[in-house]
Amino acid sequence: MSDVVVRVDKISKRYRIGEKQEPYKTFREAIVQTVRAPFRRLSAKHDDLSNTFWALNDVSFEVKRGEVLGIIGRNGAGKSTLLKILSRITEPTTGAVYLKGRVGALLEVGTGFHPELTGRENIYLSGTILGMTRAEVARKFDEIVDFAGVEQFIDTPVKRYSSGMGLRLGFAVAAHLEPEILVVDEVLAVGDAEFQKKCLGKMSEVAGQGRTVLFVSHNMAAVKSLCSRALCLYQGNVKEIGETGSVISGYLNGSLATLTEQKFEAMEDALGNDRIRIRSMRVVPAEGDPLEPITMITPVRLEFEYWNLRPNTRLNLSLHIYTQDNIMAFSTAPVHDTEWMGKAYSNGLYQSACTIPGYVFNSGTYRVEVLFVENTAYILYAINTALVFDVGEAPETRGVSTWFGQWPGILHPRTEWETARIDTGELIGK
Repeated sequence: MSDVVVRVDKISKRYRIGEKQEPYKTFREAIVQTVRAPFRRLSAKHDDLSNTFWALNDVSFEVKRGEVLGIIGRNGAGKSTLLKILSRITEPTTGAVYLKGRVGALLEVGTGFHPELTGRENIYLSGTILGMTRAEVARKFDEIVDFAGVEQFIDTPVKRYSSGMGLRLGFAVAAHLEPEILVVDEVLAVGDAEFQKKCLGKMSEVAGQGRTVLFVSHNMAAVKSLCSRALCLYQGNVKEIGETGSVISGYLNGSLATLTEQKFEAMEDALGNDRIRIRSMRVVPAEGDPLEPITMITPVRLEFEYWNLRPNTRLNLSLHIYTQDNIMAFSTAPVHDTEWMGKAYSNGLYQSACTIPGYVFNSGTYRVEVLFVENTAYILYAINTALVFDVGEAPETRGVSTWFGQWPGILHPRTEWETARIDTGELIGK
């Protein structure tokens, strides 16, 4: 018997866009519309093609029993549409999906929760909606409550729960499904860091029990830790499928194209708002030729020119540096700039620069997020991807090492080592 439990065979999904919802019709109008439909479709064939959008286009893949497949891609790539088709929420326009076993879908945390019902009542209601029998819910009830951490409030109406408590309880119910195939959307990103860790642990446990999991997430670290294989979607097509690390690297390298400089000559064309306008941003080596590549030993200078448009603004910049796995390496702000930190800015054009010493970055691609902050607390304007730069390997970081793999870790600081012989006697046994 084949171990393949999910087979997607050349599925495509088409949506019609820009159409207004028609008003309700009488029975007579409905009959007339049905008779005319074939002729209307022929006459409107060209118009239909111009008003269609293919969310998925000829997508094919297979998933084996017990495998965890990560599905990644940009927003709008077709990930959620694919999961809805696999969950039988919607049908594909063309192609077919073959599933072997019961499917459980975790596409929206809290599905079926009613605010007037208690947590206890909602566990039974939500569990039933998600496909569990009453006996299954009763058997797992204590485990669900313990997982969610809401024992004290289990008989309190859900409308009195905080948003975090509701999310935890919703995930706890869905996480204790026992389907052969579990389809999970981005909903794992709920609650605080501790609960997220618990959620990921539960997903690992489900996979370890031999069930098949399809996991959509923008959290590359979670995908890498949970999934044995990954599928990358791009504009509704399968861009790549294979070993998780390789697929993630290809996706991130394609998503984070190098962006070492942005410049806007005219203020009206510049990024910003009525408080801040950005004239230029760039990342260059802090020493030597600015056109030289940046390596692990290169001091890096991040430069920003911007217009402050409102007088008496206590302004500062904050930078968040992320790896290509979207993990924050570190953040920095001008806390030691005594001339300007905490001072009021008048209207005008300003320049701020941050220098990061060499022997800090490991090799890889880094993204810079910049935040313009007022009074060290209120964000006036933020750019998620202000700059993107590559850091290359440097021979000096190897020394006489004979190992040529990538150094592990986010950063790679230079550290001083000392070695001395402390016993000059003969070794025992020699």
